[in-house]
Amino acid sequence: MSESMQQTSQTDIDALWARYKKSQDIKLRNEIVLLYSWLVKRIVLRFRGRTANYIQLDDLINHGMIALIDAVEKFDPSRGHKFETFASIKIRGAAIDCMREQDWVPRTQRSLAKELEDAYHGLYAELGREPTREELSKRMDVDEEYLDKIMHHRHDAFLLSFEETVHEKSMSAYSIYNPSELESSPEQSLLQTELKGHLMEAIERLGERERLVISLYYTENLKLKEIAEVIGVSESRVSQLHTQALLKLKNILTSLQEA
Repeated sequence: MSESMQQTSQTDIDALWARYKKSQDIKLRNEIVLLYSWLVKRIVLRFRGRTANYIQLDDLINHGMIALIDAVEKFDPSRGHKFETFASIKIRGAAIDCMREQDWVPRTQRSLAKELEDAYHGLYAELGREPTREELSKRMDVDEEYLDKIMHHRHDAFLLSFEETVHEKSMSAYSIYNPSELESSPEQSLLQTELKGHLMEAIERLGERERLVISLYYTENLKLKEIAEVIGVSESRVSQLHTQALLKLKNILTSLQEA
């Protein structure tokens, strides 16, 4: 949360929203945008270090700010929902769209990542459990050493794929046909709460090291190199653990949606 927001009481924030929605004054809108600009930074920083070779961080921030402005203009505070949730979904979607537009993941990486995802999901459905490295390598007709290389070098593709999955499921918890009504009903808020519950449940099913990597990466915003130093393994191994965890999480979320 920004310092300006910490210094502003909820009563004052509510009054600001009421004045803006009544007058539609651009200056008031910009005041609200400034109050919530910390949301853009927090969300975009989750991509820090992931797109450094492809996209400038400023580009992601610009896309996020445009999405925040749009969220302020479309949000209806009278419905009693949290603006942070509504805006976060739109900002995350804008960041993902920016990465898609830049085509920052080479097609070969996307292809191999998709092949591994399909192999993992197919084996999980057949076996009723997580497939082993040996089973995955056999399904893909590659040796285990090459499988590890896929998990390491195709990390960016898995990352974007997972972000897209979570975002799509967040959107499905709201009105996908009318984005201006993302915050429109208690039922949709309940679905969003269920999605968070599914994510927490999926994370609990991960191995101890996988959970630690996910926590350090998404909660502490550490880079893979920094995580490697924290847990005492190579950066390549951290990349593999992260990809492994994303495969499991995506599979669990997909299974829950299909159930």
